[in-house]
Amino acid sequence: MKSNIIIRADSSSSIGTGHIMRDLVLAKQFKDSNIIFATQNLEGNINYKIIEDGYRLETLKSNSIDELDTLIKKYNIDMLVIDHYGIDYNFEKELKTKNPKLKIMALDDTYERHYCDILINHNISGDAKKYKGLVPSYCELRCGAEYTLIRDEFYKAKRLKRVFVAMGGTDYGNLNISILKVLEEFKDIEAVVVSTVANPHLEKLKEFARNREWIDLHINSNSIAKLMKISDFAIVTPSVTVNEVYFMELPLIAITVAPNQKDMAEFLKNKGYLVIDNFTKKALELSIEKILKPKLINFIDLSLEEKKMVLEWRNHSSIRKFMRNKEIIPLENHLKYIEFLKNSKDKKYFLVKELNEYVGTIDFTEIDLDKKETHLGLYAKPNLRGVGDILMNSIIDYAFNSLGTKVLKLEVLKDNIKAIKLYKRFGFSIVGEDNVYIFMELKYENR
Repeated sequence: MKSNIIIRADSSSSIGTGHIMRDLVLAKQFKDSNIIFATQNLEGNINYKIIEDGYRLETLKSNSIDELDTLIKKYNIDMLVIDHYGIDYNFEKELKTKNPKLKIMALDDTYERHYCDILINHNISGDAKKYKGLVPSYCELRCGAEYTLIRDEFYKAKRLKRVFVAMGGTDYGNLNISILKVLEEFKDIEAVVVSTVANPHLEKLKEFARNREWIDLHINSNSIAKLMKISDFAIVTPSVTVNEVYFMELPLIAITVAPNQKDMAEFLKNKGYLVIDNFTKKALELSIEKILKPKLINFIDLSLEEKKMVLEWRNHSSIRKFMRNKEIIPLENHLKYIEFLKNSKDKKYFLVKELNEYVGTIDFTEIDLDKKETHLGLYAKPNLRGVGDILMNSIIDYAFNSLGTKVLKLEVLKDNIKAIKLYKRFGFSIVGEDNVYIFMELKYENR
C-alpha cells in the first residue's frame, strides 16, 4: 500500500525558490508514495514547477496549524515533510499531538529546535552533533554531504563524458562526421571537436554540428591543451596530436589514416592503447565500449596510496554504518588482509576505476567454483552519487563472465533502502530474512 506524504513549503519573491526546488528533488526519493505539495499562493511563487513535475498541489490560504491539520486528515497522511522557516518546534509538536501516528520530517539548515522524527540538514557543512538537545532523542539525523539534495541536471553533468576528437587539421580521411555519428549512439557523451580552416570538409562539419548541442566545435583553436584537460578521453590520428594526448595522460583511441602513421600506431598498440588500422563504424563502437568500460584493479595489485584511499573510504561513517563490522579498521590490519588475499581462492576484491576516476569497490566472497555461486559486496566512493549502476554492472559482468557464476548472493541491512532498491532493479529477488538482514540472489538466467 502506498504511503501518503505532504510536503509543506512556500516560495515567493521574498522567501526565494530554493525550498521548493530542493523539495522537488526530495520528492523523487519517494517513488512509491502519493506526494502532495501544500503551499501558499504568494507573490512570485513557482508553484507551477510542482505541477510541471506531476505532483498534486493544494493551495493554502494561510500558514495555520488548523488548515494544515485538515489536509493531513483529508488525505490520511503518513508523513509530513516541513521545509519552512515559519514552522517551528511548537507548531510541529501540536501537529503531532493532533496526529499521534504522523511521522514528521523537518528540513533545517540553521540549527533550530524541532519536534520531528527525521531531520535533514542537506548542506555539505551539516553537522549532526550540533543538534544535540534540539531534537527528540529518537529523531534520526541526516546531515552533511551524503544527504545533499542535488538536481538531476548536476548528476547528468557529472556523469557526462567529454571526448576530444582531432582528425588532423585537414581531416585527411574525412572521418570527423563518421566518428560523430558513432558517438551520437552513446548516452552522456559530449564531443570536443577541433579542426582548421584548411579542412576541405569544414562546411559539412559545421552543418552537422549546428543543431547538436552535444558537439563543441573549435576552429583554429589556440587552447588545445585546455580542451584536452577537460576531456575524459580522445579519438585522434597517430600523428603529431597523439604526442600531446600522450603527454596529457589521456586515454585514447587512435585511428590510422595514412601510411606514415604506422610506426606510431605500432608503438601505441605495444603500450596497450586502442588502435584502429582500418576505420569502420563497428570497430569504433567496440573501441568506445572498451574505453568506457570500468577497469577492475585487483586489491593485491594496488599501490600503497590506492590501498590507503580504499581504507579511508571503508572507514567513512557513511560506509561503516552498513557493514557487519562497524569499527574503524587500522591501516596495519587492512594491509595484512590484502596480503592474505594473495593466497585466497574464495575471495576477490577490486577497486573500480572509470576512465580517470576511482568510483568504488566490489568484492566476491565465498566463491564456490563447484556450486558456481558467490556472495557479493560493494560500496561507492563516499559522497559520490550515481555510480550504483556502474558497480552493479561490473559485478554482474565479472561474476557471470569471468568467474562462471550461476548464482549471485548477498545480504543487506533492512534499513539500507537505497541498496535494496538498487538490487531489485538489477533483478535480485528476496529469498529470506532475519531480524537484521534481507537475503537476496540473482540467477544467471534472470540477469
